[in-house]
Formats: sequence, C-alpha cells, structure tokens
Amino acid sequence: MDLKNLIYTVENNIATITINRPDKLNALNHETLAELGSVIEHAKNDEKVYVVIITGAGEKAFVAGADIEELSKLDSKRAIEFSRFGQSVFDKIENMDKLVIAAVNGFALGGGCELALACHIRLSSDKARFGQPEVNLGVIPGYGGTQRLARQINKGRAFEYILTGDMIPSNDAFRIGLVNRVYASDELMPKAIEMAQKIISKGSFAISASLKAINAVHQLSLEEGLKLEAELFGECCDTEEFKEGTEAFLEKRKPNFRK
Repeated sequence: MDLKNLIYTVENNIATITINRPDKLNALNHETLAELGSVIEHAKNDEKVYVVIITGAGEKAFVAGADIEELSKLDSKRAIEFSRFGQSVFDKIENMDKLVIAAVNGFALGGGCELALACHIRLSSDKARFGQPEVNLGVIPGYGGTQRLARQINKGRAFEYILTGDMIPSNDAFRIGLVNRVYASDELMPKAIEMAQKIISKGSFAISASLKAINAVHQLSLEEGLKLEAELFGECCDTEEFKEGTEAFLEKRKPNFRK
C-alpha cells in the first residue's frame, strides 16, 4: 500500500497502524482518514491479521484532533459531508470482526478521542490526555464523540467534558471508565502487544461473535440482545474451535485454536 500519513506493519498476526503526522501532532485531515479507512479494510480482509493496534507517531500525540486549517474552510453542506465521512471510517473500526486496540501514547483530543472511542479497547500512557474541546472552536464533536463518549462514560460526564472542553488526564480517564488500563510510556506498546497475543490465543469465531454481541448493546432492546446472544452462542457450538476448546478442557491441556 502507498501510504503518506500512516505506517502499517504486520508482525505475528498483529497489524499496527501508526498515525504518522508528528509535525501536525498526528491531526486527522481528509487524506489521513481516507488512508485509515483503506488500511482498516485491508486488515479486515487479511487472513494473517488477527488483532489491530492503532497508535500515534512521536511522543506527544496519539491524535491531537482534526486538521483545523482544513476544518476552517467548511460551510454547512461540506461540514456535514466532512462529519459523515469521518463517522464512516470510525464505524468501520467499531464494527470490525477483529479486535482493535487503541494504544494512546499522548494527546487524544477531538478526532483523536473519537478515534480511541471507536476502538474496542483503549490502553493509555500515563502521559496521555483525552478530551473533546470542539466547543472552543464554536463547533461540536463531529466524528461520533457526542454519541460514543456518552455511551462509554454516561451522559452526565459527557455533558461536562464536551461543554467545558476540559482535558481528561489518563488516571481520571481510567477512573471514569474511558480507558481500560494506564501504563508508563515505555510499557504501552509492549502491554498492547501482550494483550493482543493473549486474545489471539482464543477462538477467532468466539472473538468475532463477542464483538458483534457487545456492539449490539446500544442498538437492540435487552430481549433482542439476548436473542442475538443465543443465536451467536449456537453458531459457536457448530465450530471446530468449540470442539477443540471443550476437548482440551476435558483433556486438561491448552486448546490450539489456530491449527
């Protein structure tokens, strides 16, 4: 792939996507979002990729927001298109049937916080800062922030952080459930890889089914969600992975799901 603003590598079945605009604090312009959408599609269809990790280049930023120069030129019609395009890319991430981990190494503001929210699991450096400061520019989050942040940390806190534009230190982000874990900067990527490897050792169909069921929480009623869970549970029981997992348990050995 010919990438200008991203670095994409695959090693040991883990795809790492690095937003690579450190001179712009990895801000997301249209070109970067388009590349991100293409790379996500590539990883989704690559049988050698089991887990995806997204991080930022440099030591300062994961993604410090949208490209303000690009944003400043929008009128109402183009702004809607701008928003919907970013949302579509982040929807691809959230709806991936492979786990996507955000390794947040620095500022995750605006579009960067929204990108992290679209990932299934968020691991943070102790130096990271999160926030939706769009009100400081006279706009609101446009890549899903109003919806995903409220679902992740509750409406009251979402009102506070979106309306004040305040930044959230990593420890506070952990306390309110915005991130799963906080690590020292030099431990962040090794810990992300360690988690990825642990999940790779599980059944791939069970992982994708779990992602599908959990993602449906805000789309379905409890009754509908339970029905979906039962259907996916049944599908799991028809797989070779289920056979291997149950046999391994009964034989007191580790299962080998990736035969």
